[in-house]
Amino acid sequence: MTRSPEEPLAVPQPRPGPYEPPAGYRSRGRLPKARTPAGADAWLVTGWHDLRAVLADPRFSSDRAHPAFPTLVPGQRGLTTRNGRTTLIAQDPPAHTASRRAVLGEFTVRRVRAMSPRITEIVEGCLDDLLAGPRPADLVAALALPVPSLVVCELLGVPYADHDFFQSRTADLVRRGTSDADRARAGAEVQEYLSGLVAAKRRAPGDDLLGRLIVKQREAGGEDHDDLVLLGTLLLLAGHETTASTIALGALALLERPEVARELREDPALLPGAVEELLRLLSVVETATSRLAKADVVVGGRLVRAGEGVIGPVQTANHDPEVFPDPHVLDVRRPQGKHLAFGFGPHQCLGQHLAREELRIVFGALLRRIPTLALAVRPETLSFKDNANVYGLHALPVTW
Repeated sequence: MTRSPEEPLAVPQPRPGPYEPPAGYRSRGRLPKARTPAGADAWLVTGWHDLRAVLADPRFSSDRAHPAFPTLVPGQRGLTTRNGRTTLIAQDPPAHTASRRAVLGEFTVRRVRAMSPRITEIVEGCLDDLLAGPRPADLVAALALPVPSLVVCELLGVPYADHDFFQSRTADLVRRGTSDADRARAGAEVQEYLSGLVAAKRRAPGDDLLGRLIVKQREAGGEDHDDLVLLGTLLLLAGHETTASTIALGALALLERPEVARELREDPALLPGAVEELLRLLSVVETATSRLAKADVVVGGRLVRAGEGVIGPVQTANHDPEVFPDPHVLDVRRPQGKHLAFGFGPHQCLGQHLAREELRIVFGALLRRIPTLALAVRPETLSFKDNANVYGLHALPVTW
């Protein structure tokens, strides 16, 4: 095992394009030293095997409240806490195990399948409005943003009339350039809204996620207001921006690869595999896989000491050529089940089945209903969210 003497690599770095990770991340080997915007040093885990091992290793902590935790966004720690409580993505076992178990039943394949008809209605309605409107149109505004907004609002029992509020606050929370003060304000406003929503649902629980969890808490002999507020905050952040970005970037990927789009139209059975491949190729989330070592651990042949942080750039790991041959190629027949777009281990994304279903329905409907869809601008003029924790497109002008 070795220690690293080189000057730390500044992170995060911009992507050269939507389909490939920053070249500098793999230029120094499997585990180079990195330096966060806050000036803290951490290890950058660039290989798929190494990152998968870290995410499954209980010797690495997800406690984002720890002062040594390697965050890429100064000031974001407050989003995972409320009145001294932390949300499940920032917990370690046994607290994390109990928190996850309490909500896991809401995100099973069976529960998601029950939502499929409503998701289909939402998608078809957005496409109806798109086709009835002027051309060119912005696919981000017409489809990518409203679909996950409507789905998450329906899941939580949030009135859709409030979706603009959540979209603007979410944008402030995930944008790296947002000041600490503005990020804190946006986070506090989201939590304050959800606190009121939880209180209202305690008085009249409905058949939605928050309502069902309130009933479960009562049946168990207790009520935890702050836990539900934190869970709602997490789902709004994790379930909205990530899916919206994958819809927009996935649509762009298919528009730039008409042969792949044609293949999917001719054989819709390939859609689930195409969704997995788009998740791997795009890997829009880069900040959910940071960890803090609780003990000395050897990773990639190097010693990570207790108290040191590691950062796992997911797109880089998902483009590891040792695991994914020709990683920059969108291959809808690629063997599936290996990508880390939803993480791995105890903190693997709770809503992954819901995200997959949304993406499958969106891309299937888009390919079927608008076979002549095309970019309305030159690809090089598109503007990407390079300064956000969730990579994506600002707009996607299309015509048909």
